[in-house]
Amino acid sequence: MHLPRQLGSLHDLPDSPEAYDEVLADVTEQALARLTPEGNLEHPDCDDDIGDTSLGITSLLALAWQRTKDPRLPEAVRRSTDFHLRERVYTDDNPGYPNLRVRGSGLPYARYVLAAGAHPIGDWPSTVWSLLQAVNLLDLAEGLLDDERTAALRAMAHGYWRWLTEATFFNPQEAGNQAIGCVVGGLMLARHLPPEEGERVRERAIALYTDEIRAHRVRDRGALLPPEHGGAYDNNYGPISLSFLAQAHRVSGAEIFAEDGDAVARYLDARLTTGGFDFGGPRYSEQHSGFESVLGLRYFGHRVGADLGRYRGDTSWGRYAVKPDGGVDGHFAWMLVWQIQDTTPWHRTPSTQPVRHQLRAGGVSVAFDSRMTPSLIEADGTYLLPAAVNRQHGFGPVVDGFLLCRPMGEVRVRDVRTDGLAAKLVTKPVVTRDHVLRHVRSLYVTDGTRLWTAVAVERLPGEPYLLAGLPYVADDGDRLRRIAEAEVASAGHLRLTHPTAEGPEYFDARADTTQEQAAFTLAADPRGYGNPDEGWSHLVASTAVEATPVPGGPDDLHVFAVRYGPGDTFRASFDRTPDGLTVRTEAFTAVIGDPAGDEHGEPLLTLRG
Repeated sequence: MHLPRQLGSLHDLPDSPEAYDEVLADVTEQALARLTPEGNLEHPDCDDDIGDTSLGITSLLALAWQRTKDPRLPEAVRRSTDFHLRERVYTDDNPGYPNLRVRGSGLPYARYVLAAGAHPIGDWPSTVWSLLQAVNLLDLAEGLLDDERTAALRAMAHGYWRWLTEATFFNPQEAGNQAIGCVVGGLMLARHLPPEEGERVRERAIALYTDEIRAHRVRDRGALLPPEHGGAYDNNYGPISLSFLAQAHRVSGAEIFAEDGDAVARYLDARLTTGGFDFGGPRYSEQHSGFESVLGLRYFGHRVGADLGRYRGDTSWGRYAVKPDGGVDGHFAWMLVWQIQDTTPWHRTPSTQPVRHQLRAGGVSVAFDSRMTPSLIEADGTYLLPAAVNRQHGFGPVVDGFLLCRPMGEVRVRDVRTDGLAAKLVTKPVVTRDHVLRHVRSLYVTDGTRLWTAVAVERLPGEPYLLAGLPYVADDGDRLRRIAEAEVASAGHLRLTHPTAEGPEYFDARADTTQEQAAFTLAADPRGYGNPDEGWSHLVASTAVEATPVPGGPDDLHVFAVRYGPGDTFRASFDRTPDGLTVRTEAFTAVIGDPAGDEHGEPLLTLRG
């Protein structure tokens, strides 16, 4: 089986002016064929997330007219604008909506579902989306809309802004992407209001960003991130937030949006594999976004000098939102408008600066979590997740069922690059179940094709082994194919184990189940509410690669050596020398210094090919 949504890298989609003109021509033909006598441009099968969709298509037709002057478009734009103003603007409170601060305000809003009282919780983001479609249309209205229609559209957009910021609680779903989108709507609206009123709206938008979003950022892997549906980052919504930050900076020029976007971009670059695969998040572990991410990845990838476009998006949504029949849906159409208007080129080469939470070279990458335990290993197009044993997740030595990867003290890192090799040494104090402090030293070395991991820890009782990962997916053209084993070698004995018990808390890689499905099965909340991806943390055991200690190592240490990726016979030896612990493999020699480190306690590492 394949993962359903992660397909090709987003920077592989053509983004020349000619390519975008072809996209708009496609939208034009679909829209003109769909346009009803009433002016409705909604997809016939649209039910939820509907309140902004006709207006989104209208904005795309307006952009197409500005670029091509197709004579069929002005009448379609006017009729569909009239439809939205007449049929899709609501001013009476939606029965059951829980987030009002003012009842009976009479301010306009958009509905997530058109029927009164049907799933009203989605009205806040739907109104944000409708505001963004409206301000895009205002930007493109010249030569298309008369003064009366323009005034009505402007008044509606201003009313949307007031409903979002006065009549309701701001950001009631604690969703960073929605909140930043609202701020962008205010910044764009301000340009269409009288100067004094426009300045008030602009100041309010930036204040909301500063006080209600930025002040509540969540720390993960050393970065401060806008919170998303109960988590620090979401693989669908995180890049969408990055696109909103890009547009906020483009519109306002305020440096705060550039600074925060740079931080999110560097964070994403560190956690993203070379092949563009990533997983995890409160709402969408593997349901990655497509065109909605392009603006942010391209804009900030260029700013920070990183190839963020390698992100494996949902290329079935590579140009615009679609329904199951492939027909265009106007949802999120503003992102397509903005990415066409923005001419920032893709930055296609990797950043060369070593970063704490990543090791990357060639086709190999290791992403590390906040504890500097690998969260994802990629080698030769194969990806491994942290395995689980006795409800503990990670990579590291296991003794009597206890995984030694949770730090008890400062985790230190040393990066070295030489002779075509890239290496990272992580030294981590840990505590065993019987309260003994030990130092785990983990060395990761790659030549761009293979990854070697060498781990040393003070000698353990019993029969310890190294938990070395859960084989999960492999590249298969533009798809990711589920796997149950990987090309891994060990200098000790190697075994691939599968859970013997059955149930949702046991993840057997041989089953046709994805990480996301398993996480949501174990979640306390239904998908889309709370942080259902926390369910993955309830996993008891999983398929796992396990490696026994290397024979003949130092008497006072247990040492492990594993190689990921192709190769002939794997050789590894460990010897005490005056300079520290010498590790020799068929590809390199490394010397790992004493656990105490240098005069500042920082780890010592030398490496040669």
